Amino acid sequence: MKIVFVLPDMAGGGTERVVSLLADEYVSRGYQVSIMLFAGNQVAYPLDERIDVVHTGDTSGGNPLIRIKRLIAMRRYYKQNAGCTVFAFSAMGAVFSVIAAAGIPHGMLVSERNDPGKYEHQRIRNWAYGKADKLVLQTEDMKKCFPESIRSKSAVIPNPVPQNLPEHYQGVRKKRVVSVARLEKQKNHRLLIEAFAEFLKAFPEYELHIFGIGELEEALKAQVLGLQLEDKIIFRGFSTNVREEILDSAMFVLSSDYEGISNSMIEALAMGIPVISTDCPVGGSRAYIENESSGLLVPVGDRTALCNAMKRIAADEKLAQKLSDNAVKIRETYALSKIADRFLKEAGIS
Repeated sequence: MKIVFVLPDMAGGGTERVVSLLADEYVSRGYQVSIMLFAGNQVAYPLDERIDVVHTGDTSGGNPLIRIKRLIAMRRYYKQNAGCTVFAFSAMGAVFSVIAAAGIPHGMLVSERNDPGKYEHQRIRNWAYGKADKLVLQTEDMKKCFPESIRSKSAVIPNPVPQNLPEHYQGVRKKRVVSVARLEKQKNHRLLIEAFAEFLKAFPEYELHIFGIGELEEALKAQVLGLQLEDKIIFRGFSTNVREEILDSAMFVLSSDYEGISNSMIEALAMGIPVISTDCPVGGSRAYIENESSGLLVPVGDRTALCNAMKRIAADEKLAQKLSDNAVKIRETYALSKIADRFLKEAGIS
């Protein structure tokens, strides 16, 4: 059996992280595994050398000629690998695969990785999802975004916890707040920066380290300069060693306006870093965090609530330790092997 993951590229991000984990897990079990990149050729995460990475196109920018060439390359690949099972981890990956693989024997599982209600081209996405054998969603709330014909063949599978995470840190934590997310509007770093600026008035010894890259990097740096906090808010860029770099941090903050499920949040929880997250649609943070027990949830866009949550963790060592000790329990609940089994079951692969 051959499994073909389909996504735009592997430049770095939560979806790409999950694909890398599942691909490595399946190839270790003896499955043939390919990763088809249809809009780029970057691979930010290490992969088992037995995984075949296939490049079938570049970013199109809406150019129809590039898209046609992409479809031709994808169809050629599907013909050469008739009978494979497609795991489309991208809405457009599903659309292009449905077209490219038409008439060629294959199975198809689609995995929605973000808030479905925010997607711009919902009609064409739903058409493609309707052609798939199975739709995997990350939370129950996501189902509400689809018509019954699609909901009826959907399943909820949460994101896995990687197996190779550092152990639960038990020492004295650095006076450091961390964020790990793409520098894009959805993640609302502006809110985090504003809340941290207020937090500093009570806890001036802290620093905020922001890991990630994206189109808002320069704008966010300008915001920090305007607040004269460039010595307190440090932009760390993309790091392949981010787990070790944040392990002993005082707290992790996810300030998103909406999310599927944040993989960086999952890893922070599993490593025992006290976590604060906005209780954002479509319920991904709520699925992993029991408020006041394994983390703190705050309303979306609420600067004061976010600031106050940071203050609580900084001021209350017992609270921080309780959140840390309870959070690491997700290592067992969402172990990679268990999540990988569930994807195979939904895809009808034994």
